[in-house]
Formats: sequence, C-alpha cells, structure tokens
Amino acid sequence: MIYNFNLGIGWASSGVEYAQLYRARIFRGLGLPAKFIFTDMFPQENIEHFTANIGFNDDEVIWLYTYFTDFKTAPVTYTLGDFEETLSDKDYKLVRNGKTARIIFNHEDKFLTLYFSDQEERKLHRVEYVSHGYLIRKDYFTYGRIYSEYYAPLNGSAHLYLRRFFNTDGSTAYEQMIDDGNMMFRFPDHIFYSKEEFVGYFVKSLNLTDKDTLIIDRTTGIGQSILENCGYARIGIVVHAEHYSPGSSNDDYILWNNFYEYTFDMARHISFFITSTDAQRDVMTEQFKKYVGKAPEVVTIPVGSLSRLRYPLPEKGRRPFSCVTASRLATEKHLDWVIEACVKAHEEAEELTLDIYGEGKEGEALEKLITERKADSYIHLVGQHDMTDVYQNYELYVSGSTSEGFGLSLMEAVGAGLPIVGFDVPYGNPTFIDHGKNGYLVPVDEEMSPQEYIEGLRRAIVKYFTEADRSAFEKASYDKAENFLTKKVMQKWKDVIR
Repeated sequence: MIYNFNLGIGWASSGVEYAQLYRARIFRGLGLPAKFIFTDMFPQENIEHFTANIGFNDDEVIWLYTYFTDFKTAPVTYTLGDFEETLSDKDYKLVRNGKTARIIFNHEDKFLTLYFSDQEERKLHRVEYVSHGYLIRKDYFTYGRIYSEYYAPLNGSAHLYLRRFFNTDGSTAYEQMIDDGNMMFRFPDHIFYSKEEFVGYFVKSLNLTDKDTLIIDRTTGIGQSILENCGYARIGIVVHAEHYSPGSSNDDYILWNNFYEYTFDMARHISFFITSTDAQRDVMTEQFKKYVGKAPEVVTIPVGSLSRLRYPLPEKGRRPFSCVTASRLATEKHLDWVIEACVKAHEEAEELTLDIYGEGKEGEALEKLITERKADSYIHLVGQHDMTDVYQNYELYVSGSTSEGFGLSLMEAVGAGLPIVGFDVPYGNPTFIDHGKNGYLVPVDEEMSPQEYIEGLRRAIVKYFTEADRSAFEKASYDKAENFLTKKVMQKWKDVIR
C-alpha cells in the first residue's frame, strides 16, 4: 500500500492537494493501491465534500480522526428528518434561511442552529446547541453522528474542552480533551498526551512492512511521529517549494526551509526525496554533498501530468490577443501585478483581454483594482472552473508568481500550446519557458520595485503580441509538453515504487 500524508484541504486547494490528485490518478492507472491521509480537523465542513470536489474517490481518503471509528469517508446524507426524530421535546418551531435553520423551543430558554450541506436539500452537517445564552455543544454528521464538541463559558466566550468521536451504533470510540491548546486522546485502553503521540499511534496501527511506501507531502507536526513509527516501510518526501533560504546561506552554512529541515536532518532514514524539476534536484543534490557530505536519493517526478495535448477547435481557434492566468487569488501570486501589466499593455494593444481563473481571499481587492483602472471591459475574474478544455481558447498565459516550485497551471498551459510570460525565478518558470522560443522569462532581482516587476511583465506581453512568431511559440510549447504526458510520468513512479 502507498500512504500519502497531508495536513488539510479546502475548497480553494493549494498546489499540494492538486499534486496529490494527479498522483492518485497515476496510481489508479498503474493499479497501485493508495490512500491519502489528512490529519487536520475540519469543523466547518465534511472533509468528503472537499476531497470529492477536487477529485479523490471516497475509498482513497483516510481522515485521521475517524480512522479509529467505524465511519467511512462519505458525503452528508443525514437529514433534518433523521435529526428531528432524536428530539424528545417536540414543542418547537423551525425557521430556515438557506443553508441554516433555527429550532426554537417554546418552553425553555434554548435553541438549536442547524447547518445544511446546501441551500435547498435537507441534508444536515452540523447542529449547535445554545442554552440560556451559552453554546454548550456541536454535533457533526455524515450518514450518522461522527463526533460532538462540548463547550463551557470562559472569559465571556465559548471554550471547547472535549470532542467525543462515535461509532455508527452511537458508542464512543475515543475522546479528545482540549485545554488551552494542549490536548489528550483517551481510548478505552490507551491515553495519548499530544497530537504527535496520536499520529504515531495511527502510523503504528497501519502495521506497515517493507512492502509499504509512505509519501509525505507536508511534515509539520507529523513528520517525526511518522518516522518514529513507520517500521521498515519506505519513506518518500515530496519537496513542493524552495527548500532553502538563499539570502541566509553562504559557503559554510545553509538554512533549510523549516518545512523540510527535520526530514533533511533525517535524510539517512529517508528512502527518496522527490522534486518536480531537474533544476531543483540538481541544486539539492549538490547542496547535500557540500554541506552534509553525502547526497540522498533525489528523483525528479513532475507533480502533475497531461493525459493528452489539447488543441483549439478548428472552427473556433484561439481568441485573438487573449491572456489567461489561473491560480488561487492569493497575495503571493501577485495577480495585481498581472492586472497592472495588462492595463498598461492594453494601451498599446487595444484588443488585449485577460481572464483570471480561481478563487481566494484577494478576490475583492482584485475586483476593486480592475474597477479603479477602468478595465472591467477587458479584464475579468472568472472564478473557479475545470480548466481541462479552457486553456486552448487563449493565446498567452501570464504568471505573476515569484515563487513556483513547479506550477501545475504552467504545465496545463503548455499542454494546450500556450506560450508563457513569467518571472525568471526557480523552479517552475524556467522549466516551462524557453526564453524566446515559447515565451519570455522576465529578469528579476531583489532590489526591484513592484513597478519594475509590472513593467517587465508589460514589455514581455507587448513583445509577444507585436514581435513573436506565435505559431512557432505554440509549437514549442506543445513540444515541451510532451515530456509531461501521463505515460512518461507513470514510468517515473513505477521506477520509484518498486
């Protein structure tokens, strides 16, 4: 079995979760059994809604907190009617408003707030109990009650002190006691005094052998527990981001990224490290030789793959002068720079348009910027979409990111024949952009101002639309994309999972 470890997942998932999804598809294609383990709590949503939304199969997902119960990963099917049958006091009124409702009892100073999984249906995810003005309990459901949280008033607010996890028959599987950030897990025959011990118990319960492989995508808070309890299983660490701090390293000392520091220090116990680009693999290998004296096995496996190359419909073609970018709407993606650059480029190429795909907390600020620049007619926030058959409708992909370990959207863009404009930063952009052949790498240095970054993007965008041989650039992108076809990535995984 291949066990893949991560922390959390959400509606606007990061590149790590999408990398895991691509991997799941590869393993399905190879017929390799695999599980994807998530170790965070998900109090506002059923984890299955997140994992199914991105594309995981329910039987591929293990949630740490229900593993020790007999509940399986599943969508919410528990209904309002199921819940109402459990109420002993039938003297109440129910008022619903979209995804929430309130049950108000007529004879007592208490009410319940109900949270549904969607606006219309009666499927119930969570119920909050309030008595005499105090929150006292929350119940969480999928196809039954999976756990409850218990609260007490403390310093004027509700204080969570206990979670109780249930089996499908309603019996208690175990309890998690919480006190000011500290926690203890109480089983019928065990007590664990930290989440780290709890994770270690979980890993040990997998009964791993040398036939199993553990792939860790995020190690924070779980890495040490996994290594201490994995037995003879093979361990792989996926390096998703820059692995060291260039500004804090010199000829005698290197500052590893703290997300990887522990596993780098334990490199002698790691079977293999995975980077998504040859450039990062080479840098890591040389650094280990220089600073540690010996390099571990570091292999290159792209975090994603392309099932096939995608071409525009002959009768439709690409929309002239159209730019596209796709990412989380997050500060580090510098989409404001992309907008500003396109606004300036539009002054020279009046047909230019930009569509921005994705969701995130910066959406409102970006919408405001577009309005302020009077660019509403040609720059649009499109929202979250399945991008499978989208990229090939555009002429140019524009990236504003200054840190891209790989760049799944870059891979998908070249897979649709899109030239790319982006900054010359490790490691994704140079992997997918051959300067002057299928796009332009914009030079950067740490002394540059935001306006200089914007101006660099503007020049590259204008250069592409006014000087480049667009057909040749598109062909060069398709040629580059050949290296990322699924059949080639599958072989790389077969070589590692041996």
